[in-house]
Amino acid sequence: MATHNDFGNIGEALAAKHLEQKGFQIIEKNWRFKKAEIDIIGLKNDLLIIVEVKSRSYNYYGAPQHFISPKKIRLLVEAANEYINQKEINVDVRFDVIGVLKENGGFKIEHLENAFLHF
Repeated sequence: MATHNDFGNIGEALAAKHLEQKGFQIIEKNWRFKKAEIDIIGLKNDLLIIVEVKSRSYNYYGAPQHFISPKKIRLLVEAANEYINQKEINVDVRFDVIGVLKENGGFKIEHLENAFLHF
C-alpha cells in the first residue's frame, strides 16, 4: 500500500477517535455506494453524522478540508441518502469534514460541523 494511503488511514483513525471523544458512536467506516465512499458514519442522540476526512502532510496550498470538490459533495450526499434508505434510519443528518494535518511531529485536527454550508 502506498505511503499516502497509510497516512490517510492514520487520519481516519484520528478522526474517529476525535468523534468518539465528542460522544459519537462510530457505526460505519469506509462505507461505499457506487463511486462514493463515506469515510466515517457516526451517531449521537438523534443525529447521524456523515464525515469526510482529509489528511495532508503539509498545508502549502490550504487546509486539508478545502480540497473537497462539488462532485465529491454530490457523491457523498447520494451515498448518504442510499445509506439512510438501506438502513431505514429516521434521524437528522449532518455532513462534517475533519481535516488532519501533520504538524510539528504531531497532528492537528480541525472539525468543521455542517461543513457543506461553508463551501
